[in-house]
Amino acid sequence: MKTIKRLYRYAVRFKGTIILALVMLSISVAADLIGPYIGKNIIDNHITGIEQPWVETKQTDDAVSYDGKWYKREAYLMDDEWSGSQAAVVQTGTTFLFLDEALQYDGKRSYEDGKLTVTNGEQKAVYEAEKLSGTEIMRFYEPEINRIMKLLFLYFAVMVIAFFFQYGQSYYLQKAANRIIQTMRIEVFAQIQRLPIRYFDNMPAGKLVARITNDTEAIRELYVRVLANFFSSTINIIGVIIALFLLSPKLGAITLLIIPILIVWTIVFRKFATKYNRVIRARISDINAMINESINGMTIIQAFRREKETQAEFEEMNNEHYVYQSKMQRLNSLLNGNLVGAFRVITLTLFIWYFGGMAASGESVVTLGVLYAMVNYLNRLFHPISGIVNQFSNFEQAMVAGERVFSLLDEKGTDVADGRAARLNGHVEFKDVSFGYKDGEPVLKNINFEARQGETIALVGHTGSGKSSIMNLLFRFYDYQEGAILLDGKELKEIPRQTLREHMGIVLQDPYLFTGTILSNITLDDPKITRETAEKALRDVGADRVLANLEHGFDEPVVEKGSTLSSGQRQLISFARALAFNPAILILDEATSSIDTETETLIQEAMDVLKKGRTTFIIAHRLSTIKNADQILVLDKGEIVERGSHDELMAIKGRYYQMYELQAGKKAG
Repeated sequence: MKTIKRLYRYAVRFKGTIILALVMLSISVAADLIGPYIGKNIIDNHITGIEQPWVETKQTDDAVSYDGKWYKREAYLMDDEWSGSQAAVVQTGTTFLFLDEALQYDGKRSYEDGKLTVTNGEQKAVYEAEKLSGTEIMRFYEPEINRIMKLLFLYFAVMVIAFFFQYGQSYYLQKAANRIIQTMRIEVFAQIQRLPIRYFDNMPAGKLVARITNDTEAIRELYVRVLANFFSSTINIIGVIIALFLLSPKLGAITLLIIPILIVWTIVFRKFATKYNRVIRARISDINAMINESINGMTIIQAFRREKETQAEFEEMNNEHYVYQSKMQRLNSLLNGNLVGAFRVITLTLFIWYFGGMAASGESVVTLGVLYAMVNYLNRLFHPISGIVNQFSNFEQAMVAGERVFSLLDEKGTDVADGRAARLNGHVEFKDVSFGYKDGEPVLKNINFEARQGETIALVGHTGSGKSSIMNLLFRFYDYQEGAILLDGKELKEIPRQTLREHMGIVLQDPYLFTGTILSNITLDDPKITRETAEKALRDVGADRVLANLEHGFDEPVVEKGSTLSSGQRQLISFARALAFNPAILILDEATSSIDTETETLIQEAMDVLKKGRTTFIIAHRLSTIKNADQILVLDKGEIVERGSHDELMAIKGRYYQMYELQAGKKAG
């Protein structure tokens, strides 16, 4: 029920459009239900209506001439018209007979030797009758032709109205549904921006993509198909039951039994469908996640010849999806079409039994028009029932999809702040900071150091020593559990994340480029970063020389992740991006690891100028790039084991000395 309420709240946002669509749908359904009633009138009042009483009259308007006299149907007489004796036109088999008197009662008819015999139980009446020729029969039908044509025109007009409003409701309902899903996808995507980095550590990108695309599309079907079918089917069922009550109260009462049957039907279906759909939606997410991972890692898969193993893993996952889809299909086949057909047969059997019994007992015989309308309405009754049960599957899919989307929206996140703050000085101080990605497993222990404005701090250590974790805390990708980090004397946790990051820049070991151009990857479409600023940043890092061979220069198109550029080119673009935003604190996370020696030299020359007035943190494996750092911190297993300048650390011949000599030896070799 919680999911339904939340989906309802989304619908309320566009209630005007939805209400308009549902009103048009109601008119369309009502117009469609009028059709059988018009057909009944055509049959009873006009096609078989010539058997209703006729009266001899002197009026020729709307009258029929027969045997030198004028006759007019009693139903068409005006109040001031004089009427004479009654007459009747009677059909027995394919023969039409004329009687100069009215029938006393109706029943089984037979005609022989100019006499009509009518039998009804114990009653029997004999009438003098004259057989009508084809021309004479058509003469008695002439007053009905115009009336039949008017009703046919009315029927056509009603169908046109039904079609017009059916189109309108479909258009406006889809419009509302598309707006709802548009709003929902915007909110889901905005929620992703709010989520902490920790959330993405355990959530594959493919699963998130599935929730934004596949799950919201399943919800869209709820508004477009399920809502329209449920509403129109409900109106149809109510309208048909009312019509049947008007035609026959007993038959209308019998059809009321359908309501509790539908309720039980729904409960049984949902019991199984919810379980199946949860597995189906989960497997779709898993499949999307694996496809995404396989595409990103295709180089590794092919290089290590893991195509068959990857294919087998995918087939196993896909097979489970198929199994539950098959279960869902069997459930639909069992509880939808087959049961609807069974109920149709049972209802029509009861109808034949009931009215057949009445006719046999002579109690009452329905007219041909009423019979036509009843059969028509009974058939129409099962179409909306089929429409409802056929949407059970879509309804359950939407419910499960809604649960998944809302679970993402309910994740705790941080609102994106629009506030601006004065430029930071960049004075950073760590005080007894301890941190772990998992409880009870610290990766940083009692970290203490100070970085004054304009200083360059280098972090070195073996893989897993905690270097990148310090940067993650500084950027507030994660929050520390113990101690304090001060930025210009203010507790880091008291500074909004977006305000903090406005004054920070970062260059990662594996730079990420977006689809666009080189310039757009530097400005990130921020209006504060002009083209001149971006080009200057590129020149400052020496990228103008490295990128000079590109056909379009700085306007060179970049595909996803910049796969058409070399590692060095991507790194320089990432470096220029950070510099263009003129951060107070600059973080280089092993930023020179993928750059050749010549490019590294260019960056070092640019850094000597750019570091002035900016606090810089460098995480580096190449120790030759941090000789000029003001302070070098050597980490091991989450602790600072050495600190000082390059010369100081080399002098004590500790862990830093061993690392430097090892690298120098490799270079010498």
